[in-house]
Amino acid sequence: MNEHDKHTAAVLITEAAPSHDDQLAARKRKYALMMGMRFPFLILAGVFYQTWWLALALIVLSVPLPWVAVLIANDRPPRRSEDVSRYRRHGKAIEGKPHRVIESE
Repeated sequence: MNEHDKHTAAVLITEAAPSHDDQLAARKRKYALMMGMRFPFLILAGVFYQTWWLALALIVLSVPLPWVAVLIANDRPPRRSEDVSRYRRHGKAIEGKPHRVIESE
C-alpha cells in the first residue's frame, strides 16, 4: 500500500443520515441561492424594459421565487422506512400430523 492509498477519501460504512447541522446548512445555501436569483431577475427586467416580453418573463420568474425558496428551505429529506427486526414466535400446532387412534372394546 503506497502513501496515496492511505490518504484517499474515507469510505462510508453506515447508512446514517447527514447530521441535522449539515442538513440545515445545505437548506440555508439553497435558500440564499434562490433568493439571490430574485434580485438579478428584477434588475434585468428593468434593463430590458424596452423588450416588454422579456421584462415580463423575468418579472414572472421572480414573483414565485420567495415562495419556492421557503418551501425548499423548510423541506427535509424523507425519513427512511426501516424494517425492524423483531422476533416472531412460530406457534406450534397441537395436532400437527395424523396419529393412531386406539379403540377399546
